[in-house]
Amino acid sequence: MAMTCIWLTVVVVVALASAGPVPTSKPITNRRNCHMGRFRSLSPRELDAFRKAKDALEESLSMKNWSCTTRPFPRTRDLKHLQVWERPVALEAELDLTLKVLGALTNSSLGAVLDQPLRTLRHIHSELQACVPAPPTAGPRPRGRLQHWLHRLQKASKEESQSCLEASVTFNLFRLLTQDLKCVTSGYQRT
Repeated sequence: MAMTCIWLTVVVVVALASAGPVPTSKPITNRRNCHMGRFRSLSPRELDAFRKAKDALEESLSMKNWSCTTRPFPRTRDLKHLQVWERPVALEAELDLTLKVLGALTNSSLGAVLDQPLRTLRHIHSELQACVPAPPTAGPRPRGRLQHWLHRLQKASKEESQSCLEASVTFNLFRLLTQDLKCVTSGYQRT
């Protein structure tokens, strides 16, 4: 009888070990490949390049007639209100839109001043992709604040004029770099 219990225990342990991880309701990220901690603060040189780009973008916008029907980046939103695992997802969507809008300006007179900021943003974006959980193929989709935020960005990118998107991205640029990026990196302090 004792030998049967030991044998049964061994079989159960082996079966559980080979079954893999227990499914959870929260997406799991591969933290070994996620190196967001290095972006807790940008260098003074990088911030200066972003300041110059923002000034040039604002000057360019002052010559354009733009108005927005929606606010892709509402003032009241704060990534701190999202769950920790949702923050990189929201930041990635924000970076996607920012890169798309600023990338469209590289052939304009702003190309030279946007070169360094775009390189930095692309680097942050590529590192962030290692932190973002893969979208589920089935099961629960983003809900609540995250879903609302992602929907708002997607809707703005489809419905707003290029000038409106340029203005929104420009006025959100330092918030993205100082508040949103810092909020995400605070969840990855050990990397």
